[in-house]
Amino acid sequence: MLPYNSSNPGLLTSRMTATKLTAIKQFATNPAVSKTVIATCILLAVLWVLGCGALYRIMLRPPEAFAGFMAKLPGPVPFLLFPFETLWMRARSGTLHPGDPAPDFSLAKLDKTAHVQLSTFSAQQRPVVLIFGSYT
Repeated sequence: MLPYNSSNPGLLTSRMTATKLTAIKQFATNPAVSKTVIATCILLAVLWVLGCGALYRIMLRPPEAFAGFMAKLPGPVPFLLFPFETLWMRARSGTLHPGDPAPDFSLAKLDKTAHVQLSTFSAQQRPVVLIFGSYT
């Protein structure tokens, strides 16, 4: 039976505290425990690196494939476990640099009557300004 401190039942007696500290110290300095803790940490680090690599490879896929994968994950797991924003910014950075010509693309007009292609403006030697942003 454990000794009971009647003056303050929430506190452990000094003898109990010393006994528990000794037991914890013996447990922590046990070579088998140290090896197990180190092996577990290494295993977790390897799994984390593999998870980061897998997530990065999935981020390189087209947005639809990536969205399909992310929809199957439980809640905020990838956001909490992995450096999601850093991986995302690297995966979606693209290969364009300042001064490079813009890639050709086609967009529907606002009234949806026709499509406009960027190369038609560059063929006419007309300047084009592209503004990417939200106007909401």
